[in-house]
Amino acid sequence: MMLDVPIVLAGYGPVGREYAELVHRERAQWRDRYGVDLRVVAVRGRDTQAEVGAAVPPRVQWTAAEPLTDLLARTGARVLAQAVPSDGSDRPARDALAALGHGAHVVTATKSHLLTHWRQLDEAARRAGRSVRISGATGAAMPAGDLARSVLRGFDVDAVHGCLNGTATFVLDQLAEGVALEAAVAEAQRRGIAEADPAADLSGADAATKLRLVTGLLWGWDPADVRVELEPVRAARADPGHRLRQVAGARRDDPGVVRVEVRPEPVGSPLGALTGPEKAVRYDCGDAGSVTVSGGRSSPRGAARAMVKDTIGAVLEATAGLR
Repeated sequence: MMLDVPIVLAGYGPVGREYAELVHRERAQWRDRYGVDLRVVAVRGRDTQAEVGAAVPPRVQWTAAEPLTDLLARTGARVLAQAVPSDGSDRPARDALAALGHGAHVVTATKSHLLTHWRQLDEAARRAGRSVRISGATGAAMPAGDLARSVLRGFDVDAVHGCLNGTATFVLDQLAEGVALEAAVAEAQRRGIAEADPAADLSGADAATKLRLVTGLLWGWDPADVRVELEPVRAARADPGHRLRQVAGARRDDPGVVRVEVRPEPVGSPLGALTGPEKAVRYDCGDAGSVTVSGGRSSPRGAARAMVKDTIGAVLEATAGLR
């Protein structure tokens, strides 16, 4: 039996465009492999929207946006996919809560409302019997969120540590080679690794945000209540046999605290072995040892892939809420 999955996509920037393209291009293989027929039926911008047939029409053909609940009802959407900027507005939260109330799953790469409305989203999803999936917000194509949300269920996870910002890893490696901080950042921007404003990367704020979400999945911490301690990236060199890494960490026995520090890691360790803009997260699982996940491209395509994976998981797996 084929499961029809109409999708409303909110946000049509780089990640949203990649998501829509992947859904359209690989629709047939997912029908054959998983028995799900994913199709984006509408896209929404800030104030406009468009119906989607064979392709997303040019923006000049988009019309004024109708209320989201009306669009969801008219299209029969089973999923709201969010790829909108984390600009501090409350619209992503309002849209997600409206979609859950309408009976749709929410798949999001947007972080802002997860930090401010975690508990409300979880409660609304559980009431509706629907899922909120956030892989695209926790590490793009690296499945750190999946380990925290479901794969490590039953494991006694004592602590989690990770290099969650590729810009910081790249810049620290450049500093170790004697490159000045300003020049290292400029090179990261030239290669498309760093944002135009790298402040959140270098301060540790971006890594802390991602780890706050991971701790919510792992231990049920509300990200809004988590206290953050940050150490910024500065010009420095590590001792021989080590590499400096920006490491975000949290411990179960120190609830509600996420720390980001720049510290030496042995070259042969999972975090010390990273090169360039790579990322990794290590879960310390008590008597089961450590479990580390690394890799996964940080790019619009990587985030879109994570959203597609979450979309398929949301409709096929009988889970509700954020966890």
